[in-house]
Amino acid sequence: MTQKPLSGLEPPYYTAVFTSLRPDAPEGYAETAADMRDRVVEMPGYLGHEAARTPGGLGITVAYFRDLESLDAWRLDAAHTAAKEYGREHWYEAYSVHIGKVERSYGFERE
Repeated sequence: MTQKPLSGLEPPYYTAVFTSLRPDAPEGYAETAADMRDRVVEMPGYLGHEAARTPGGLGITVAYFRDLESLDAWRLDAAHTAAKEYGREHWYEAYSVHIGKVERSYGFERE
């Protein structure tokens, strides 16, 4: 399935860019990722996300939130915190997180 770029978000809003390096299919990862997706979509202020992964294990997920309070609520969510701790111990070789404020946004889509 091809994921289309997320568009139509009215700035300002915030992004959390999660870049990671991990094996392609570590045990338990897919289930936990699905649980986290199900959980984050219910968070007030969550606007959507985009994700991509290379065959070599480099992944980038960009999550969009209306404001910093919404993003912080996700960062501090108990299940999300537990998943992050488990991931550091079992799945990830390295990761980085970058938080940014989007002040302008535009896109293109071929008809």
